Amino acid sequence: MAPVVTDLLAELTWRGLVQDRSEGLAERLATGPISAYVGFDPTAASLHVGHLVPLMALAHLQRAGGRPVAVVGGGTGMIGDPSGKSAERNLQTAEQVDANAAAIRRQLERFLDFDAGPTQARMVDNREWLASWPLLDYLRDIGKHFTISAMLEKESVQQRLASGISFTEFSYQTLQAADFLQLFREQGVEMQMGGADQWGNIAAGISLIRRVTGKTAHGISQPLLLTSDGRKMGKTATGSIMLDPAITSPYAFYQYWLNVDDADVEPLLTRLTTLDRAAIEAILVDHRADPGRRIGQRTFAHDLTARVHGTDEAEREARVSAAAFASEPVTDPEVLDVLFTEVGGHAWSGEGTDPVELAVAAGLYTSKGEARRAIAQGGYSINGVRLSDGAVLPEPVAGRYHLLRAGRKRLVVARRDTP
Repeated sequence: MAPVVTDLLAELTWRGLVQDRSEGLAERLATGPISAYVGFDPTAASLHVGHLVPLMALAHLQRAGGRPVAVVGGGTGMIGDPSGKSAERNLQTAEQVDANAAAIRRQLERFLDFDAGPTQARMVDNREWLASWPLLDYLRDIGKHFTISAMLEKESVQQRLASGISFTEFSYQTLQAADFLQLFREQGVEMQMGGADQWGNIAAGISLIRRVTGKTAHGISQPLLLTSDGRKMGKTATGSIMLDPAITSPYAFYQYWLNVDDADVEPLLTRLTTLDRAAIEAILVDHRADPGRRIGQRTFAHDLTARVHGTDEAEREARVSAAAFASEPVTDPEVLDVLFTEVGGHAWSGEGTDPVELAVAAGLYTSKGEARRAIAQGGYSINGVRLSDGAVLPEPVAGRYHLLRAGRKRLVVARRDTP
């Protein structure tokens, strides 16, 4: 169980989860817990790793006694936020948005406590109020508080002026501000949180609340999740790292974090876990003493995989990862089955006993000559047994698996799929 937070702003600050904040926020937080919201765009069926930063900010708020609110934008999701986009989004149907929102709710439950109590998390859909707002009322009650000059100054708009931005996406900032006003008036939500690219929209909501109600609301933004060399974290050659296991497998998820640069370990431990400062510092001491063991990466990869996919899955992926690079034989059929799917699998009938032919058929070597040279140099092993000239296949693991390894890093799992 994560420790209780006694000073939310101090907690978020040392964790590197504060980039911008509204004036007077510290004074407001000193008076007691606060309710805050983060908006999640349901234009996809899964959150990605970039969402984890504001989501963890909500989790820390709940640990501090505040009430987190997750706004799944069923209304704004049908419009599309232009922030960070170079082109117009494809508009979603109501059915698509509903399905995506349901999937996102399941992912949020891994981070927030939705059980009853004073800090019970809530998830709301802004289509509940935006869809019922008459156009003329909206223009009169909300639109009159926005000036075109101020709206044009928003970075997300400026980046799109040359390529073109529709009135639909241009109006997005007014809708998000209206969300904040609705939540402030109807549910007592005093603060909005989000990524640094949302600060303009957050500030617009604070201004709208002040103009309409005469009261003060607050906001805080978190830095975007970037690598030490400035690239967006969670991007790979095949796409973004997603939380849905059907899109990004637990193995790929675990491996991504296991392979992050040493310079990224500390910010990941502080920003994306609930480990306290003493625990993180102890991990970093061990990590720096022997970086080759990747203690920091292993700790973080296990912690976040357990959070997103469950402890059992995290334990399994740790075993699979260790097996993929271990020199000793792999005998766990469950591990071999994951390796077959994720690292490289070759299904075969089981006919023949020539390890050279199997290696070439499986793609471990490009030719029989290359395989034979590897055998002569002691670089080809099957199930942990280094082959010698003239050797035949060793007995399969669990009656069907042969782990073919070239050196220490290249491997293929051959599985006998007999009819």
